[in-house]
Amino acid sequence: MRKLWIYTVTLLFFQQTYAQDTARYKGMTVNLDEVIVEAKRIGFDVNSFIKRVEDDTTFYRAFKNLHLLGYTADNDIRIYNKSNEIQASLKSQTIQSMQGRCRTMKVLSENITGDFFDKKGNYNYYTAELYGNLFFTKGTICADPTGEEPESSKGSMARHKAQLKQLIFNPGKPVRGVPIVGGKVAIFDPEVQRFYNFAISSQEYLGVSCYVFSAKAKPDLNSLDRGDVVVNELITYFNKDNFEIVGRKYSLSYKTMLFDFDVKMDVQMTKQQGLLIPALVTYDGTWDVPFKKRETAKFIARFHTFTTPQ
Repeated sequence: MRKLWIYTVTLLFFQQTYAQDTARYKGMTVNLDEVIVEAKRIGFDVNSFIKRVEDDTTFYRAFKNLHLLGYTADNDIRIYNKSNEIQASLKSQTIQSMQGRCRTMKVLSENITGDFFDKKGNYNYYTAELYGNLFFTKGTICADPTGEEPESSKGSMARHKAQLKQLIFNPGKPVRGVPIVGGKVAIFDPEVQRFYNFAISSQEYLGVSCYVFSAKAKPDLNSLDRGDVVVNELITYFNKDNFEIVGRKYSLSYKTMLFDFDVKMDVQMTKQQGLLIPALVTYDGTWDVPFKKRETAKFIARFHTFTTPQ
């Protein structure tokens, strides 16, 4: 009888501990560290927090907010060859000026090596073109109050670039119109979430006390399931005081007979003029797409000295 009683108490203890250290949300199990467990006891709503993470659009929105402020940017883009040597590069400092909702950009300094541009001045590399499309401005471009700007080009190429930006800068959300990969990045979808371990923890990040939501591909997936994983890791840091994103780290990869990619990014945010803005963006990735040579590149973009529109 005594042994039965000890066994029952022990079982109840572990059941209670397990229940306290996890939460359920739309069928997914989310691990909680001891700080979050304690916060939950005094009112932290885990489900509301996860819902906020799932619905968040401020990260992608932050990149569009760069269209609404003046700033100085330090740009460092490097393209590597098969021997991991720099094949082409661009290092520059630019300043964006705002007149109302219209922006212009001036190059303060620039150093170019290799075949970064072709003879007509066009980008020779897809990553460089994507960077330029995101962060460089030619002429005067005007945005609406939300930072949306008219597309400079139409057709399938413009649509493809928009999808690629959505994939890279809004990870975890489905990307419409992208075959094979589009739905596999939707980590909250029941068919996709089973590949991941989810967790909420409390950490200091950039000197800010944060709630951290992480999704990491399970290490013990079989080869078939592993082949369906696109988002290897997605870690987002939220300011405990206002739930704004302080930073995000993520890794995306996928491989088929037609194409493959492997990309790692780290984005740190700042708050300027009431707007969430990227302060630092680092990228390390390789792409191999049809009709293009494999491209391996790294870039660092720093944004600082923000100014309000005149």
